[in-house]
Amino acid sequence: MPLSKDERQQFLAQPHIAAFAVAAGQDRGPLNLPIWYQYSPGAEVCVLTGAESQKMRCIRQAGRFSLMVQRLEPTVRYVSVEGPVTRITPMTDELHREMVARYLPPDKVDAYLRAAEAHGEQVAVYMRPEHWLSADLGDLSAL
Repeated sequence: MPLSKDERQQFLAQPHIAAFAVAAGQDRGPLNLPIWYQYSPGAEVCVLTGAESQKMRCIRQAGRFSLMVQRLEPTVRYVSVEGPVTRITPMTDELHREMVARYLPPDKVDAYLRAAEAHGEQVAVYMRPEHWLSADLGDLSAL
């Protein structure tokens, strides 16, 4: 059963690890990777990536990307969004900390941020969700 607009936005706002996909060029399947993201209902999706990474090169070429998040319990549920890149900005320390704190326990955040400094320049890529797919397939344990 498809989710309502509010249900799918609330679900996407939770800190799931997303499957990120972007076109990787002619005669290639999409580049598909796990990624952390930020989202608030009604807002843009934000992902962080290396300024010169393969992912960023594909994003610049395609101009759009998609994310899919899912869970298995208490019911099987997923949300997928796809849309155009609306802006690319330098990553700030504040945004980086906020993203990391969304996914890691508080006692791991500072160590992660120190280790991440070795990855070079990072950027924040924003996408406006234009196309949504979603469903709640119910409790599959009864099958």
